[in-house]
Amino acid sequence: MTAPRCFFSALLILIFACAPCAAVAQDRPLDEELRDRVMRILSEVPLIDGHNDTPWQYRTRVRNHVDQIDFNDTASLDPPMRTDLARLRAGGVGGQFWSVFIPVGIRGGAPGDVKTVLEQIDLVKRLAAKYPDDLEVALNADDVVRIHGQGKVASMMGMEGGHSIENSLPALRALYEAGARYMTLTHGKNTLWADSATDEPMHDGLTEFGREVVREMNRLGMLVDLSHVSPETMHDALDAAEAPVLFSHSSARAVCDHVRNVPDDVLRRLPDNGGVVMVCFLVYYVSEEARLWDLAQREEEVRLRALYTDPDDDHLVREGLEEWKAANPMINATLSHVADHIDHIRAVAGIDHIGVGSDFDGMPPGPDGLEDVSCYPALFVELLKRGYSNDDIAKIAGLNVLRVMRECEQAAARLRAQRPPSDALLEELDRPGRP
Repeated sequence: MTAPRCFFSALLILIFACAPCAAVAQDRPLDEELRDRVMRILSEVPLIDGHNDTPWQYRTRVRNHVDQIDFNDTASLDPPMRTDLARLRAGGVGGQFWSVFIPVGIRGGAPGDVKTVLEQIDLVKRLAAKYPDDLEVALNADDVVRIHGQGKVASMMGMEGGHSIENSLPALRALYEAGARYMTLTHGKNTLWADSATDEPMHDGLTEFGREVVREMNRLGMLVDLSHVSPETMHDALDAAEAPVLFSHSSARAVCDHVRNVPDDVLRRLPDNGGVVMVCFLVYYVSEEARLWDLAQREEEVRLRALYTDPDDDHLVREGLEEWKAANPMINATLSHVADHIDHIRAVAGIDHIGVGSDFDGMPPGPDGLEDVSCYPALFVELLKRGYSNDDIAKIAGLNVLRVMRECEQAAARLRAQRPPSDALLEELDRPGRP
């Protein structure tokens, strides 16, 4: 065992005693032998989380001043963050896709979006430079394996939303060169070339320019992320893809009927494509009961706003909503619900097509038992109790995603030899009346 690994193991022992999920463990005792098995697996295989919004926390809390948040310990902040170096180590995390998210502007990308994405990419790089013993930027699968072997967290970057490129393939290429390694084709709203799961359909999936975006991402070696997109966009992207796709933070729609989740007809296509669904922890995507509670809460807010239309009456809306919540307590998801999604994806798509994409620090508090990044081992212990093997855990933790990354890298090498960078323009490919 190398010196960094010895330090890593000792630190895990110390931190587990005070990790926030330890309180839950007292209520749901975890078999120590199973936990030891999990930690041995995670010492050999990097646990890669598909989506974490820590960079946006730095932007909204301290305007990207890296020195103004101590990333060794963010639990004491008000409100607390769910991610820091101590808890990443306690959770056995070996690789993290940091979301370089920016909000959706006008449909199709607002002027300044590329600048803002570059600022978020710069934040991740500066964070890694500030904590060089703990973080290092990774650009490919071999980097992830090497950095994890050194006892650090391999830090990758993913763009959340196709609006990030402002409808420009040159911007896509520049952001890849800057370090972005996946792009979610949409966020909460449609782009001018792709439909979102949470917006009114505009294109019935991807436009011709949208398909060209997928092809150019494949040529670059950038992972095509299908979280947030409509089912029609999922199918169109799978039709156009020349490499495996990724769902960086999505769950199974058959288990929880949220539009952000992946339907079975898409899951059934993953074995042919080779892609991976990285199961999300957001409670409304995980528990059907929690989803229905959230829907009822939103309907009550709409009712109250229709009742109190004067802006001066906003306090009455807030008070009414608090009264409703007091009479209808929130229903939270649990670690077991997350495991149910993994079970379902295994049954439909197979063990080779599952990963973990928490969405920590981009969502409300997580499910009971998965409150922050220190709690991943508890999820894997639950899977072992359900009969998953060590090899299954290794695949879900990171081997599946590493395979997808390598296959995308290999496809890119082949495609770059076959064709030059695309100079297609949205207004040319998607002009009205084009055959």
